[in-house]
Amino acid sequence: MPRVNAQRQPKGRAQRHKGKPQLYAAVDLGTNNCRLLIAQRRGDHFVVVDSYSQIARLGEGLVTTGELSADAMDRAVKALSAIKRKLKHHKVGHVRCIATEACRKASNSDEFMARVREETGLTFKIIKPLEEVRLAAIGCHDLIDDAADLVMVLDIGGGSTEISFLDVSDIGDAPLKSLVSRVPIKAWESFPLGVVTLTEAFSEYDEVGAYPLMLAEARKTFASWDKGLALSEAMAGPGARLIGTSGTVTCLAGVQRGLSKYRRDAVDGITMSPEETFGVIGQLRDAGLKGREAMPTIGKERAGLMLSGCAILQAAFETWPASELCVADRGLREGLLLSMMHRKKPNGRRSRRRKTEKPNGTATKSEANGHDK
Repeated sequence: MPRVNAQRQPKGRAQRHKGKPQLYAAVDLGTNNCRLLIAQRRGDHFVVVDSYSQIARLGEGLVTTGELSADAMDRAVKALSAIKRKLKHHKVGHVRCIATEACRKASNSDEFMARVREETGLTFKIIKPLEEVRLAAIGCHDLIDDAADLVMVLDIGGGSTEISFLDVSDIGDAPLKSLVSRVPIKAWESFPLGVVTLTEAFSEYDEVGAYPLMLAEARKTFASWDKGLALSEAMAGPGARLIGTSGTVTCLAGVQRGLSKYRRDAVDGITMSPEETFGVIGQLRDAGLKGREAMPTIGKERAGLMLSGCAILQAAFETWPASELCVADRGLREGLLLSMMHRKKPNGRRSRRRKTEKPNGTATKSEANGHDK
């Protein structure tokens, strides 16, 4: 598969096509984070125009109550209002907004979605886990090694963890649009293990006591699912690769590289051996909460959730023992953008911009409900 950086930043001011360039935007509302990516198409790929990320902790307390709390919804609406201003500023024409595990699970998610539409003008589609798996795989396609036969994509989220195994043995130099239309998923699963949900599930313990329990829970969950699939044995082979996409993985890579501040270009696409990965996990455990807060690539907002993410990562690496971990600072948003750019009409022609699309960045109902593929 060709390894072209789909997210490369333009040098200087982005070159513009004749006339007004069409911009695309992907909005991802997760259990912990709210994120935006605005891009302009360049051939089969894109260049990033603007981005935004805000930890909103939408799923805080969801495990206990089954509902999104008032404070959590307020934080998310505030973050989405900032995103709406960016969309309006850039006059984005194509927008897709998706929500994941927290909104899938919450009993009051319909009420929250209605409030978001009313206060921000953004309409979200609550996607199913399989769509989340598909988009993450598309977003990470650049990092698939040409020599790979089997690729595992590990997406550690706030409320769940999605794992997929891709059979890439016959992809070769197939164009990106082929992958967008048919992701070669061999097996997949969405596990109820996320950095927020797992942290809250063991909140009665201090972190010294909680980590072994979180690790045991993740190990048991993964081993039970893999039983009979023989994927563990396959991942030990020379043609197997592991790609990790999540804040846990990128923050951990930043610590391993000793960065004084987080830099995407310094972590995206790098590889870490199991020994390096487990070594940094040990370093984070030994540092304690205050020590992790002081680490520039983690900070106060993520420090309390890092160990649960590390437990999930360690258990996955142990269950499916790849020779190295490829770090991906990309995922759902990139997959959304590429899916939008390569969408086709049923008759096979590329879809043109609908007249109903609003230039101020507000998604039309048909787009937000996933019909703009």
